[in-house]
Amino acid sequence: MDALHVTSFAGYVYPNETVIAWTVLIVVYPYLTGLVAGASSVSVLYTGAGLKEYKPVARLALLAALGFMLTVPLVLLSHLGHPERALGAMITPNFSSAFSMFGYFAMLYTLILILEIWFEFRVYNVLQARKAKGIKKYFYRALTLFDDNISAEARAFDHAWLKRIVIFSILGAHGLHGYVGFVFSSLKAREWWSSELTIVIFVVSAIVSGLAAVMLMYVVVSTYRKSAIDQICLRGLAFYLMIFAIFTLFLEGVEFVSLVYKAKEGIELIMAYVMGPMFYRFFLVQFLIGAVIPVTILFGIWRFKLAGKKLIIAATAASVLSLIQVFMMRYNVVIGGQEISKTMRGYLQYQVPLFGIEGSLAALGAIVFSLCLTYVFVRIFSIDFDEEKVISTEKSPGNIDALSSVGI
Repeated sequence: MDALHVTSFAGYVYPNETVIAWTVLIVVYPYLTGLVAGASSVSVLYTGAGLKEYKPVARLALLAALGFMLTVPLVLLSHLGHPERALGAMITPNFSSAFSMFGYFAMLYTLILILEIWFEFRVYNVLQARKAKGIKKYFYRALTLFDDNISAEARAFDHAWLKRIVIFSILGAHGLHGYVGFVFSSLKAREWWSSELTIVIFVVSAIVSGLAAVMLMYVVVSTYRKSAIDQICLRGLAFYLMIFAIFTLFLEGVEFVSLVYKAKEGIELIMAYVMGPMFYRFFLVQFLIGAVIPVTILFGIWRFKLAGKKLIIAATAASVLSLIQVFMMRYNVVIGGQEISKTMRGYLQYQVPLFGIEGSLAALGAIVFSLCLTYVFVRIFSIDFDEEKVISTEKSPGNIDALSSVGI
Protein backbone atom coordinates (compact mmCIF):
# COMPACT_ATOMS: atom_id res chain seq x y z
CA MET A 1 0.00 0.00 0.00
CA ASP A 2 1.35 3.41 -1.00
CA ALA A 3 1.71 5.43 2.21
CA LEU A 4 1.06 8.64 0.32
CA HIS A 5 -2.48 7.52 -0.44
CA VAL A 6 -3.57 6.52 3.06
CA THR A 7 -6.31 8.80 4.36
CA SER A 8 -8.11 9.37 7.61
CA PHE A 9 -11.73 8.27 7.72
CA ALA A 10 -14.89 8.34 9.82
CA GLY A 11 -17.66 5.77 10.09
CA TYR A 12 -17.66 2.39 8.36
CA VAL A 13 -15.22 2.27 5.45
CA TYR A 14 -13.87 -0.73 3.56
CA PRO A 15 -10.13 -1.22 4.13
CA ASN A 16 -9.32 -0.93 0.41
CA GLU A 17 -11.09 2.45 0.30
CA THR A 18 -8.46 4.02 2.52
CA VAL A 19 -6.27 4.13 -0.60
CA ILE A 20 -7.45 6.71 -3.14
CA ALA A 21 -6.96 5.08 -6.54
CA TRP A 22 -7.65 8.17 -8.67
CA THR A 23 -5.49 10.97 -7.34
CA VAL A 24 -4.87 14.58 -8.30
CA LEU A 25 -3.42 13.61 -11.69
CA ILE A 26 -6.85 12.26 -12.61
CA VAL A 27 -8.21 15.65 -11.58
CA VAL A 28 -5.80 17.34 -13.99
CA TYR A 29 -6.82 14.93 -16.77
CA PRO A 30 -10.44 16.14 -17.18
CA TYR A 31 -9.28 19.68 -16.43
CA LEU A 32 -6.91 19.65 -19.41
CA THR A 33 -9.41 17.98 -21.73
CA GLY A 34 -11.87 20.67 -20.72
CA LEU A 35 -9.35 23.36 -21.62
CA VAL A 36 -8.90 21.67 -24.99
CA ALA A 37 -12.65 21.71 -25.68
CA GLY A 38 -13.04 25.28 -24.47
CA ALA A 39 -10.06 26.64 -26.41
CA SER A 40 -11.31 24.90 -29.56
CA SER A 41 -14.68 26.60 -29.06
CA VAL A 42 -12.99 30.01 -28.94
CA SER A 43 -11.02 29.38 -32.14
CA VAL A 44 -14.19 28.34 -33.95
CA LEU A 45 -15.71 31.78 -33.37
CA TYR A 46 -13.35 33.05 -36.07
CA THR A 47 -12.25 30.04 -38.12
CA GLY A 48 -15.75 28.53 -38.27
CA ALA A 49 -18.30 31.26 -37.61
CA GLY A 50 -16.22 33.98 -39.31
CA LEU A 51 -16.61 36.52 -36.47
CA LYS A 52 -13.67 38.82 -37.23
CA GLU A 53 -13.74 40.49 -33.83
CA TYR A 54 -12.32 37.27 -32.37
CA LYS A 55 -9.46 37.01 -34.85
CA PRO A 56 -6.90 38.31 -32.27
CA VAL A 57 -7.42 35.21 -30.08
CA ALA A 58 -8.42 32.54 -32.62
CA ARG A 59 -4.93 31.32 -33.47
CA LEU A 60 -3.76 31.57 -29.88
CA ALA A 61 -6.72 29.42 -28.82
CA LEU A 62 -5.95 26.89 -31.54
CA LEU A 63 -2.31 26.51 -30.50
CA ALA A 64 -3.29 26.39 -26.81
CA ALA A 65 -5.70 23.54 -27.56
CA LEU A 66 -2.83 21.56 -29.10
CA GLY A 67 -0.55 22.30 -26.14
CA PHE A 68 -3.18 21.09 -23.68
CA MET A 69 -4.07 18.06 -25.82
CA LEU A 70 -0.49 16.79 -26.07
CA THR A 71 -0.18 16.95 -22.27
CA VAL A 72 -3.30 14.85 -21.57
CA PRO A 73 -1.77 11.45 -22.44
CA LEU A 74 1.35 12.30 -20.41
CA VAL A 75 -0.80 12.86 -17.33
CA LEU A 76 -2.52 9.51 -17.70
CA LEU A 77 0.73 7.66 -18.41
CA SER A 78 2.33 9.24 -15.34
CA HIS A 79 -0.54 7.98 -13.22
CA LEU A 80 -0.16 4.39 -14.42
CA GLY A 81 2.07 2.10 -12.44
CA HIS A 82 3.35 0.56 -15.67
CA PRO A 83 2.85 3.13 -18.46
CA GLU A 84 4.60 0.83 -20.94
CA ARG A 85 1.51 -1.39 -20.79
CA ALA A 86 -0.75 1.34 -22.13
CA LEU A 87 -0.04 0.24 -25.69
CA GLY A 88 -1.81 -3.03 -24.89
CA ALA A 89 -5.14 -1.21 -24.71
CA MET A 90 -4.58 0.05 -28.26
CA ILE A 91 -3.47 -3.29 -29.69
CA THR A 92 -6.12 -5.45 -28.00
CA PRO A 93 -8.99 -3.05 -27.27
CA ASN A 94 -12.10 -3.93 -25.30
CA PHE A 95 -14.83 -2.11 -27.20
CA SER A 96 -17.29 -2.57 -24.33
CA SER A 97 -15.08 -0.52 -22.00
CA ALA A 98 -15.25 3.28 -22.04
CA PHE A 99 -11.74 3.42 -20.58
CA SER A 100 -10.09 1.47 -23.37
CA MET A 101 -11.56 3.72 -26.06
CA PHE A 102 -9.83 6.87 -24.82
CA GLY A 103 -6.66 6.20 -26.80
CA TYR A 104 -8.58 6.05 -30.07
CA PHE A 105 -10.66 9.16 -29.34
CA ALA A 106 -7.62 11.16 -28.25
CA MET A 107 -5.53 10.06 -31.23
CA LEU A 108 -8.31 10.85 -33.71
CA TYR A 109 -8.98 14.31 -32.28
CA THR A 110 -5.26 15.14 -32.11
CA LEU A 111 -4.90 14.32 -35.81
CA ILE A 112 -7.92 16.53 -36.61
CA LEU A 113 -6.47 19.37 -34.54
CA ILE A 114 -3.05 19.09 -36.23
CA LEU A 115 -4.73 19.11 -39.64
CA GLU A 116 -6.72 22.20 -38.68
CA ILE A 117 -3.55 23.99 -37.57
CA TRP A 118 -1.76 22.94 -40.76
CA PHE A 119 -4.36 24.58 -42.99
CA GLU A 120 -4.62 27.66 -40.75
CA PHE A 121 -0.87 28.36 -40.79
CA ARG A 122 0.11 26.99 -44.20
CA VAL A 123 0.43 30.40 -45.84
CA TYR A 124 2.47 31.70 -42.94
CA ASN A 125 4.79 28.70 -43.10
CA VAL A 126 5.31 29.23 -46.84
CA LEU A 127 6.24 32.86 -46.28
CA GLN A 128 8.62 31.91 -43.51
CA ALA A 129 10.25 29.26 -45.71
CA ARG A 130 10.76 31.83 -48.46
CA LYS A 131 12.59 34.36 -46.35
CA ALA A 132 14.38 32.06 -43.88
CA LYS A 133 17.83 30.58 -44.32
CA GLY A 134 19.61 27.41 -43.26
CA ILE A 135 17.91 24.89 -41.00
CA LYS A 136 15.02 27.22 -40.31
CA LYS A 137 14.21 27.34 -44.03
CA TYR A 138 14.07 23.54 -44.31
CA PHE A 139 12.06 23.33 -41.09
CA TYR A 140 9.29 25.55 -42.44
CA ARG A 141 9.44 23.89 -45.85
CA ALA A 142 8.88 20.56 -44.11
CA LEU A 143 5.90 22.02 -42.24
CA THR A 144 4.34 22.97 -45.57
CA LEU A 145 5.11 19.51 -46.99
CA PHE A 146 7.29 21.37 -49.52
CA ASP A 147 4.30 23.14 -51.02
CA ASP A 148 5.09 26.71 -52.10
CA ASN A 149 1.75 27.69 -53.62
CA ILE A 150 -0.03 30.66 -51.98
CA SER A 151 -2.07 31.77 -54.96
CA ALA A 152 -5.64 32.96 -54.54
CA GLU A 153 -6.90 29.55 -55.63
CA ALA A 154 -4.66 27.75 -53.13
CA ARG A 155 -5.77 30.00 -50.28
CA ALA A 156 -9.42 29.49 -51.22
CA PHE A 157 -8.78 25.74 -51.17
CA ASP A 158 -7.25 26.05 -47.68
CA HIS A 159 -10.19 28.05 -46.36
CA ALA A 160 -12.74 25.66 -47.84
CA TRP A 161 -11.12 22.65 -46.20
CA LEU A 162 -10.62 24.55 -42.95
CA LYS A 163 -14.35 25.19 -42.78
CA ARG A 164 -14.98 21.47 -43.11
CA ILE A 165 -12.34 20.44 -40.60
CA VAL A 166 -13.62 22.92 -38.01
CA ILE A 167 -16.91 21.01 -37.83
CA PHE A 168 -15.14 17.76 -36.98
CA SER A 169 -12.77 19.60 -34.66
CA ILE A 170 -15.48 21.08 -32.47
CA LEU A 171 -17.41 17.80 -32.43
CA GLY A 172 -14.24 15.89 -31.57
CA ALA A 173 -13.17 18.29 -28.83
CA HIS A 174 -16.50 18.26 -27.01
CA GLY A 175 -16.99 14.57 -27.73
CA LEU A 176 -13.64 13.81 -26.12
CA HIS A 177 -14.50 15.77 -22.99
CA GLY A 178 -18.08 14.49 -22.96
CA TYR A 179 -16.58 11.02 -22.95
CA VAL A 180 -14.79 11.89 -19.69
CA GLY A 181 -18.10 12.95 -18.16
CA PHE A 182 -19.66 9.73 -19.44
CA VAL A 183 -16.99 7.67 -17.64
CA PHE A 184 -17.95 9.18 -14.30
CA SER A 185 -21.73 9.24 -14.83
CA SER A 186 -21.75 5.57 -15.88
CA LEU A 187 -20.21 4.40 -12.57
CA LYS A 188 -23.42 3.55 -10.72
CA ALA A 189 -21.57 2.32 -7.63
CA ARG A 190 -20.75 5.94 -6.73
CA GLU A 191 -23.84 7.97 -5.89
CA TRP A 192 -21.84 11.20 -6.13
CA TRP A 193 -20.96 10.46 -9.77
CA SER A 194 -24.05 8.71 -11.10
CA SER A 195 -26.02 11.67 -12.46
CA GLU A 196 -27.66 12.33 -15.80
CA LEU A 197 -26.36 15.91 -15.75
CA THR A 198 -22.69 15.01 -15.31
CA ILE A 199 -21.91 14.90 -19.04
CA VAL A 200 -23.66 18.23 -19.70
CA ILE A 201 -21.93 19.90 -16.75
CA PHE A 202 -18.54 18.65 -17.91
CA VAL A 203 -19.04 20.01 -21.43
CA VAL A 204 -20.46 23.40 -20.41
CA SER A 205 -17.83 23.94 -17.70
CA ALA A 206 -15.18 23.00 -20.27
CA ILE A 207 -16.25 25.97 -22.38
CA VAL A 208 -16.00 28.15 -19.26
CA SER A 209 -12.44 27.00 -18.53
CA GLY A 210 -11.38 27.35 -22.17
CA LEU A 211 -12.81 30.85 -22.48
CA ALA A 212 -11.18 31.89 -19.22
CA ALA A 213 -7.81 30.38 -20.19
CA VAL A 214 -7.76 32.07 -23.60
CA MET A 215 -8.78 35.43 -22.10
CA LEU A 216 -6.04 35.19 -19.50
CA MET A 217 -3.39 34.10 -22.01
CA TYR A 218 -4.42 36.87 -24.41
CA VAL A 219 -4.00 39.52 -21.71
CA VAL A 220 -0.68 38.07 -20.55
CA VAL A 221 0.73 37.70 -24.07
CA SER A 222 -0.37 41.18 -25.10
CA THR A 223 1.09 42.69 -21.94
CA TYR A 224 4.37 40.82 -22.42
CA ARG A 225 4.64 41.92 -26.06
CA LYS A 226 3.49 45.44 -25.15
CA SER A 227 0.82 45.28 -27.81
CA ALA A 228 -2.64 46.80 -27.62
CA ILE A 229 -5.45 44.62 -26.32
CA ASP A 230 -8.48 44.50 -28.58
CA GLN A 231 -11.18 45.56 -26.13
CA ILE A 232 -14.04 44.58 -28.43
CA CYS A 233 -12.64 41.06 -28.54
CA LEU A 234 -12.01 40.93 -24.79
CA ARG A 235 -15.46 42.28 -23.95
CA GLY A 236 -17.07 39.74 -26.30
CA LEU A 237 -15.20 36.87 -24.68
CA ALA A 238 -16.23 38.18 -21.26
CA PHE A 239 -19.87 38.16 -22.35
CA TYR A 240 -19.68 34.55 -23.55
CA LEU A 241 -17.88 33.58 -20.37
CA MET A 242 -20.66 35.15 -18.30
CA ILE A 243 -23.37 33.24 -20.19
CA PHE A 244 -21.68 29.85 -19.88
CA ALA A 245 -20.63 30.50 -16.26
CA ILE A 246 -24.26 31.23 -15.34
CA PHE A 247 -25.38 28.10 -17.18
CA THR A 248 -22.74 26.01 -15.38
CA LEU A 249 -23.73 27.43 -11.99
CA PHE A 250 -27.36 26.65 -12.73
CA LEU A 251 -26.65 23.06 -13.80
CA GLU A 252 -24.42 22.33 -10.81
CA GLY A 253 -27.07 23.76 -8.49
CA VAL A 254 -29.80 21.67 -10.12
CA GLU A 255 -27.67 18.54 -9.86
CA PHE A 256 -27.08 19.05 -6.13
CA VAL A 257 -30.72 19.94 -5.41
CA SER A 258 -31.83 16.88 -7.39
CA LEU A 259 -29.51 14.67 -5.36
CA VAL A 260 -30.93 16.03 -2.12
CA TYR A 261 -34.54 15.87 -3.30
CA LYS A 262 -34.30 12.23 -4.40
CA ALA A 263 -33.08 11.38 -0.90
CA LYS A 264 -31.76 7.99 -1.90
CA GLU A 265 -30.23 5.59 0.56
CA GLY A 266 -27.18 7.17 2.16
CA ILE A 267 -28.22 10.79 1.60
CA GLU A 268 -27.68 11.48 5.31
CA LEU A 269 -24.03 10.51 4.95
CA ILE A 270 -23.65 12.62 1.81
CA MET A 271 -25.11 15.67 3.54
CA ALA A 272 -22.87 15.13 6.56
CA TYR A 273 -19.88 14.93 4.21
CA VAL A 274 -20.88 17.99 2.15
CA MET A 275 -21.63 20.09 5.22
CA GLY A 276 -18.48 18.81 6.95
CA PRO A 277 -15.10 18.14 5.30
CA MET A 278 -16.26 19.28 1.86
CA PHE A 279 -18.04 22.46 2.91
CA TYR A 280 -15.28 24.97 2.22
CA ARG A 281 -14.10 23.64 -1.13
CA PHE A 282 -17.66 22.93 -2.36
CA PHE A 283 -19.76 25.88 -1.22
CA LEU A 284 -17.07 28.49 -0.57
CA VAL A 285 -14.51 27.86 -3.34
CA GLN A 286 -16.50 26.16 -6.10
CA PHE A 287 -19.76 28.08 -5.80
CA LEU A 288 -19.06 31.41 -4.10
CA ILE A 289 -15.48 32.34 -5.02
CA GLY A 290 -15.32 30.42 -8.28
CA ALA A 291 -18.81 31.02 -9.67
CA VAL A 292 -20.88 33.74 -8.00
CA ILE A 293 -18.09 36.33 -7.74
CA PRO A 294 -16.80 36.00 -11.34
CA VAL A 295 -20.37 36.03 -12.69
CA THR A 296 -20.94 39.26 -10.76
CA ILE A 297 -17.73 40.74 -12.18
CA LEU A 298 -18.63 39.70 -15.71
CA PHE A 299 -22.13 41.09 -15.33
CA GLY A 300 -20.57 44.38 -14.25
CA ILE A 301 -18.39 44.39 -17.39
CA TRP A 302 -21.46 43.92 -19.55
CA ARG A 303 -23.85 46.19 -17.62
CA PHE A 304 -21.51 49.15 -17.17
CA LYS A 305 -19.58 48.64 -20.43
CA LEU A 306 -16.19 48.78 -18.77
CA ALA A 307 -13.26 49.83 -20.93
CA GLY A 308 -9.54 50.43 -20.66
CA LYS A 309 -7.67 49.19 -17.63
CA LYS A 310 -10.90 48.53 -15.72
CA LEU A 311 -12.00 46.07 -18.39
CA ILE A 312 -8.61 44.31 -18.46
CA ILE A 313 -8.40 44.00 -14.66
CA ALA A 314 -11.99 42.82 -14.31
CA ALA A 315 -11.69 40.30 -17.16
CA THR A 316 -8.41 38.97 -15.77
CA ALA A 317 -9.84 38.55 -12.26
CA ALA A 318 -12.96 36.79 -13.61
CA SER A 319 -10.81 34.48 -15.74
CA VAL A 320 -8.59 33.43 -12.83
CA LEU A 321 -11.57 32.76 -10.56
CA SER A 322 -13.37 30.81 -13.29
CA LEU A 323 -10.31 28.60 -13.82
CA ILE A 324 -10.19 27.95 -10.08
CA GLN A 325 -13.90 27.09 -10.08
CA VAL A 326 -13.62 24.52 -12.86
CA PHE A 327 -10.54 22.92 -11.31
CA MET A 328 -12.27 22.70 -7.94
CA MET A 329 -15.34 21.23 -9.60
CA ARG A 330 -13.15 18.52 -11.16
CA TYR A 331 -11.45 17.94 -7.81
CA ASN A 332 -14.75 17.63 -5.96
CA VAL A 333 -16.01 15.16 -8.55
CA VAL A 334 -12.93 12.94 -8.78
CA ILE A 335 -11.69 13.04 -5.18
CA GLY A 336 -15.07 13.75 -3.60
CA GLY A 337 -16.65 10.71 -5.20
CA GLN A 338 -13.95 8.49 -3.70
CA GLU A 339 -14.07 10.10 -0.28
CA ILE A 340 -17.66 8.91 0.14
CA SER A 341 -17.54 5.24 1.13
CA LYS A 342 -19.38 2.68 -0.98
CA THR A 343 -21.05 1.50 2.21
CA MET A 344 -22.71 4.95 2.45
CA ARG A 345 -21.98 4.78 6.18
CA GLY A 346 -18.63 6.54 6.29
CA TYR A 347 -16.37 8.98 4.51
CA LEU A 348 -12.67 9.67 4.10
CA GLN A 349 -10.54 12.79 4.23
CA TYR A 350 -7.83 12.68 1.59
CA GLN A 351 -4.79 14.94 1.81
CA VAL A 352 -2.95 15.55 -1.46
CA PRO A 353 0.80 15.04 -0.92
CA LEU A 354 3.13 17.82 -2.00
CA PHE A 355 5.81 15.66 -3.59
CA GLY A 356 5.79 12.47 -5.62
CA ILE A 357 4.28 11.53 -8.96
CA GLU A 358 0.79 11.81 -7.44
CA GLY A 359 1.53 15.05 -5.59
CA SER A 360 0.32 18.59 -6.11
CA LEU A 361 3.66 19.69 -7.57
CA ALA A 362 3.42 17.02 -10.25
CA ALA A 363 -0.12 18.17 -11.09
CA LEU A 364 1.01 21.79 -11.27
CA GLY A 365 3.98 20.72 -13.38
CA ALA A 366 1.64 19.10 -15.92
CA ILE A 367 -0.36 22.31 -16.31
CA VAL A 368 2.83 24.39 -16.58
CA PHE A 369 4.19 21.96 -19.18
CA SER A 370 1.08 22.43 -21.33
CA LEU A 371 1.58 26.21 -21.14
CA CYS A 372 5.24 25.78 -22.12
CA LEU A 373 4.18 23.76 -25.16
CA THR A 374 1.76 26.53 -26.09
CA TYR A 375 4.59 29.07 -25.78
CA VAL A 376 6.77 26.97 -28.11
CA PHE A 377 3.96 26.75 -30.70
CA VAL A 378 3.38 30.51 -30.50
CA ARG A 379 7.10 31.05 -31.15
CA ILE A 380 7.06 28.70 -34.15
CA PHE A 381 3.91 30.17 -35.68
CA SER A 382 2.53 33.69 -35.70
CA ILE A 383 -0.77 34.35 -33.95
CA ASP A 384 -1.34 37.81 -35.46
CA PHE A 385 -0.07 37.76 -39.04
CA ASP A 386 -2.38 39.34 -41.62
CA GLU A 387 -2.99 36.91 -44.45
CA GLU A 388 -4.81 39.53 -46.51
CA LYS A 389 -1.50 41.30 -47.12
CA VAL A 390 -0.28 38.16 -48.84
CA ILE A 391 -2.05 39.34 -51.98
CA SER A 392 0.43 42.16 -52.45
CA THR A 393 3.33 39.94 -51.39
CA GLU A 394 2.34 37.24 -53.86
CA LYS A 395 2.99 39.53 -56.81
CA SER A 396 6.71 39.49 -56.02
CA PRO A 397 7.34 36.18 -54.21
CA GLY A 398 11.08 36.59 -54.46
CA ASN A 399 11.07 39.95 -52.73
CA ILE A 400 12.28 39.47 -49.17
CA ASP A 401 11.34 43.02 -48.18
CA ALA A 402 7.77 42.45 -49.30
CA LEU A 403 7.61 39.22 -47.32
CA SER A 404 8.83 40.92 -44.17
CA SER A 405 6.00 43.47 -44.45
CA VAL A 406 3.35 40.78 -44.01
CA GLY A 407 3.64 41.05 -40.25
CA ILE A 408 5.11 37.64 -39.47
